[in-house]
Amino acid sequence: MSGRLLSFENYIGGADNVQILEKFPSEQKTFTYSYGVDISNYNFELDAQTIVVDTLTYNTNDGQPNFTTSNVIGFFANVDVGAANVSNRNNVAGTVNITMPSNLYNGNVLMPDARTNVPITVFSVSWTDTNTTPSTTESHRWAVLERYKPGDKAIGNILADTSFVSLT
Repeated sequence: MSGRLLSFENYIGGADNVQILEKFPSEQKTFTYSYGVDISNYNFELDAQTIVVDTLTYNTNDGQPNFTTSNVIGFFANVDVGAANVSNRNNVAGTVNITMPSNLYNGNVLMPDARTNVPITVFSVSWTDTNTTPSTTESHRWAVLERYKPGDKAIGNILADTSFVSLT
């Protein structure tokens, strides 16, 4: 293992707003976002796509994933999560619930291996403030390390899944 730790935000580049989460495909999570300002002019968009990395190591000191030796080897189709997963919106208080629905990983199989051919679903929450000129859009991403749970997906080789698209 390399002497440095590479986080997911460093690995994929871009915004600092990236959180890592490990969950089973059948789990659903709801998060309350608090903006601290009136959000009546905000439009929300939720998307998800699963990428697959060849290997994943973990930092022995804190258990965090280390992407230093990881390579993206393929992906699954994008998922339009939909506006139904934006709820309990309180415009004046600036709060809204965002639900990460179950089964965002749309592959058919999953290996009970946390280190090889690891599916990572990137769940994106974007909000556009239409009250500014020009409109501004910001995003927050969750990197969901998909984990095996009996009954969620069949055990199998992700690379042989018919919906997996290999990068060549």
